[in-house]
Amino acid sequence: MWYDGYHFGDFDVYCPWDVMNYLLDLQRNPKAKPASYWKNTSDNAIIRSFIDYAGGTITKKLETLLAGGYIFQRVDEGLTYDYLHSSEDNLWSILYLTGYLTRLRKQELDGELPEGMTALVIPNAEIKEIFETTIIRWFDDSAKTWNRSALFNAVWGGDSEEITREMNTLLRKTISYHDYKEDFYHAFLAGIFTGAGYMVDSNKEHGEGRSDVVVYDEINARVAVFEAKYTKNLEKLENACDAALEQIDERMYAKEYEDDYDQILCYGISFFKKRCRVKKK
Repeated sequence: MWYDGYHFGDFDVYCPWDVMNYLLDLQRNPKAKPASYWKNTSDNAIIRSFIDYAGGTITKKLETLLAGGYIFQRVDEGLTYDYLHSSEDNLWSILYLTGYLTRLRKQELDGELPEGMTALVIPNAEIKEIFETTIIRWFDDSAKTWNRSALFNAVWGGDSEEITREMNTLLRKTISYHDYKEDFYHAFLAGIFTGAGYMVDSNKEHGEGRSDVVVYDEINARVAVFEAKYTKNLEKLENACDAALEQIDERMYAKEYEDDYDQILCYGISFFKKRCRVKKK
C-alpha cells in the first residue's frame, strides 16, 4: 500500500529507495511503521510548481487523483525540465517521469483507453501523502495573499449574504485533498482566518459541546463562532445551515464568551462540494 504501485510494461515494481529505507528502520526497530522517505529527500518543488501553475482543468484532475481515481493524459517520455511549463501535457509528463504518477493497469480501466493517451494514477499511500502535504502548504501560503477584507468586514458586520458570496469565491480557488469531507471544510475555515493573523480555535471544547471554528478579534473584543455542516445533496444545503444554527443555540456555544467579549457573532455554515450557505443566528 505504501511503496508498491509502479507499472513498467507487464512488471509491477516497488520503489527500491523506500523499501531499502524501511528495511533499515525495521532493523533498528522491528515495530517501525512505514514512513514517507521521499518527503525527506527534497522539498518536492516539482509538485509545488505544478500546483502553482494549476488552472481549472488541472485542479479537477488533481482532485480526481487524490480521490483515488485516474485521468487520461498525453505523456511525452522524452521531455526535459526545460519545457516543464510550456504546456499542461508537459506538467503531467514530468509528474509521470519523476514517479509521482504511474500508469494504470489495463485490466483496471473502465472501458477503452483513448488513442494516444495514458491512464495515470497516484501509485501509493506515500505519494498521496506528499501531494496532500504540498497542497496544504500551498493553501496556507496562497490564503495569505488573497484579498479577504470584504469577507472579514462581512463577518464582523453580520452580513451573512456577503459572507456566502465571499466564501463561495474562495472555495472555487481551492483544491480538495479530502474528497469533500468535513475535515476539509474545517481546515478551509480555520486557514482563511489563521492566515490573516487571527487567533482561531478549531474543534475545541466550548459550551455544552464542540464548536467547529471560533475566531477571536481580541483588540476589538469580538468573537465569531462557526458551526459547519456538510451535505451530499445540493437541495439540502439550506436545511443543513439551519441545523448548524440550531446546534449553536441548543449547545450554548456562545455563552462562555458573554463576560469577556462585547460582540459575539454566531454563524451556521453548510457545504456542498465547492458551494456553501451561511446564516447568522
